[in-house]
Amino acid sequence: MKVLKFGGTSVANASNISLVKNIVANTNTNKTIVVVSAFGGVTDLLLNAAHLASKQSEGYKSILKEIEDRHLETAKELIHVNAQSKVLSKVKSELNTLETLLEGAFLIGEITPRLSDKIVSYGELLSSYIISEYFAQEGLKAGYLDSRELIKTNDVNGKATVNFDLTNANCANFLDKDEHQVIVMGGFIASSESGNSTTLGRGGSDYTAAIIAAAINAEFLEIWTDVSGMYTANPKLVKQAKAIPHISYEEAMELSHFGAKVLYPPTIQPVLAKGISIVIKNTFEPENAGTLITKNKNEKGKTVRGISHVENIALLSLEGPGMVGIPGTSKRFFEVLSQSEISVVLITQASSEHSICVGISADDIDKATEVVNAAFEYEIERGKIKPVIAEKELAIIALVGDNMKSHQGLSGKMFSTLGKNNVNLRVIAQGASERNISAVIKKEDVKKALNALHEEFFEENIKQLNLFVMGVGNVGSKFLNQVYQQKKFLKENLKLNIRVIGMSNSRTMVFEENGISLKNWEEALAGGQKADKVEFMKMVNELNYRNSIFVDNTASEEVSKTYNTYLGNSISVVTCNKIACSSAYENYQELKSLARTYNAPFLFETNVGAGLPIIDTLKHLIASGDKILKIQAVLSGSLNFVFNNFNDKTTFHDVVKQAQQEGYTEPDPKIDLSGVDVMRKILILARESGNQLEITDIANKPFLPQESLDTDNNEDFFATLIKNEDDFQAMYKEANDANSKLKYVAQFEDGKASVGLQAIPKGHDFYNLEGSDNIVLFYTERYPNQPMIIKGAGAGADVTASGIFADIIRIGNF
Repeated sequence: MKVLKFGGTSVANASNISLVKNIVANTNTNKTIVVVSAFGGVTDLLLNAAHLASKQSEGYKSILKEIEDRHLETAKELIHVNAQSKVLSKVKSELNTLETLLEGAFLIGEITPRLSDKIVSYGELLSSYIISEYFAQEGLKAGYLDSRELIKTNDVNGKATVNFDLTNANCANFLDKDEHQVIVMGGFIASSESGNSTTLGRGGSDYTAAIIAAAINAEFLEIWTDVSGMYTANPKLVKQAKAIPHISYEEAMELSHFGAKVLYPPTIQPVLAKGISIVIKNTFEPENAGTLITKNKNEKGKTVRGISHVENIALLSLEGPGMVGIPGTSKRFFEVLSQSEISVVLITQASSEHSICVGISADDIDKATEVVNAAFEYEIERGKIKPVIAEKELAIIALVGDNMKSHQGLSGKMFSTLGKNNVNLRVIAQGASERNISAVIKKEDVKKALNALHEEFFEENIKQLNLFVMGVGNVGSKFLNQVYQQKKFLKENLKLNIRVIGMSNSRTMVFEENGISLKNWEEALAGGQKADKVEFMKMVNELNYRNSIFVDNTASEEVSKTYNTYLGNSISVVTCNKIACSSAYENYQELKSLARTYNAPFLFETNVGAGLPIIDTLKHLIASGDKILKIQAVLSGSLNFVFNNFNDKTTFHDVVKQAQQEGYTEPDPKIDLSGVDVMRKILILARESGNQLEITDIANKPFLPQESLDTDNNEDFFATLIKNEDDFQAMYKEANDANSKLKYVAQFEDGKASVGLQAIPKGHDFYNLEGSDNIVLFYTERYPNQPMIIKGAGAGADVTASGIFADIIRIGNF
């Protein structure tokens, strides 16, 4: 024998009920008990109708009409025309009785718990009758049973206690007499020994099925719902969540207690003692294996089996010196909550006895605050105990697994993962069985916390990085294409899954919570909303994704001023924009401090040398205890390109124009040619070496004429280059005559920095620097005579994009 329970979604309409019939018809057993819920949403409609009637609002009539139409229409769809008369007559009769009950509530202007149970029972009474008639019509040897005839309870309405002795006897007697192969009955409803309708509380249909399964010693209890089993986490919040094939009773109870809504915790109790297996299956995908729940057979010794959560939690804290060493304080505290029918879901107490903190439903927090303050009024007035502290907008997350107790470090791993994502733990609790580790966090952090923990414990060490990209021009577009091309490689080889969640240019911005398709990102961006840096930042914070990274591919000072906000919200920043790190030293230090405080990496490798590992190498030298003595460098790929291509057969104007067109210079080439860009770069290297400098401390020996420096637009700037061509040719001739090459050199030594154009003789490390290459010489205490040299392409969209990409991979490997 098997017991199959189908929830409200499974029996929401005629189409779904036909799927249920196919499942029941294919059940391989000699006798099947089918327990059904009310049609999806009907129980809520009944409760709402009862509430309106008790308030003497005639609005209940429209709800009653909706309930009537729903059942009559479903019956007409399921039952053949020649057999509808009997079924519709029965349904209408029951609905007439329901109408009378609601009219009674309307007339007296109130509703008692007993009347409420009677009204709400009609959902299951009607659904089970209609479904049983449909089954019989379709050739199943099916019969209808009113659950109230078998399941007996006390007279407490709303959540009655089952009389198992009487119920079990009723079930045995019924089975001996009934000859139907399939018996359909409603869940949730029961009756007291005196004959009054009662209900079994939230999740009562699951409970009904478990009661029957235990009473008849069923082979299996199958719970059919709209998901394929119990999942490692809520699949609506964690897209990577997967069904758990096999789980123990105890693990299932913990997960269901902490929010896994496919199973109601008391469901397991009746079948637990009998050792009856439970299977969670999907009505809409019956071929899926689902989840098997049995005694603990976790042979492979898996630790964490699932991650769950409970929302709408509040904390209630009682503390004060008057609690220390005073017997009975805890008793009084919990007793007053119990007397007020306030359920406690989590408890923690300081070993000093100075405080007690409990987690309760947020719906009860105001009432709890009032009754606890009243109970301890004497101590509060005398300052021995503080008024109770109430905290709202919280949630509980929990790791669950039978074998967690035999594995060290799980708590640390859990808390470390949350800490890296700036999820603050308000309270921590762990049971003596170590089957559950729970923590209270902000409600707004639930999705991020669940995804971060799921990634850590279930996703084969694949780390998901969520990018928000500002600037998709020359460098930005190359970067996005590189991410697209390398996505598969990164996932397979580095265990990194990179998604671009949001992007923006100066005109439009677009967000996609599951990731923007990088195959056609231009189309997505073109159809986006109007760009707004403030709204962009607001959206990044609202999404609150784990491992979030803001990527700045612009040269905008305005964008650079947003870094502190991103870092302060634990959002990492990767940028090729040099403005922030070369701004006031105080701002530079603040950004570095925020990155450390909020565990949000701030990486800017491309600020110096594009994709060359210059800053990263410098950091490793400093971290290993080396000390920088001198830095000599050619740090402008654009200037190196210009002076490598400028000669007596070209014009300075044309070479600069070519450099701009090929993306070697900033949009405003004067930034490069004036030396400002190189000043920023040597300033950053000096600061990363541990020195406190401002950009005004750097000596700049410009080679451009003053009138070029005084221009305020590119057209005028290029015009001055043409006008002063003779001066540029004279510079070239002087260097060439001396068998030297012109290089724009940056230097830092003894706390002083300078930049300027120099004639480099043959034999020097800078002489043969080709194209747009950069070169840096680090003279240190370990490399005092022969410097450490880093050399390579130092400009261009491709290499800059690859440097940004490398910084993102560094974050992924943190």
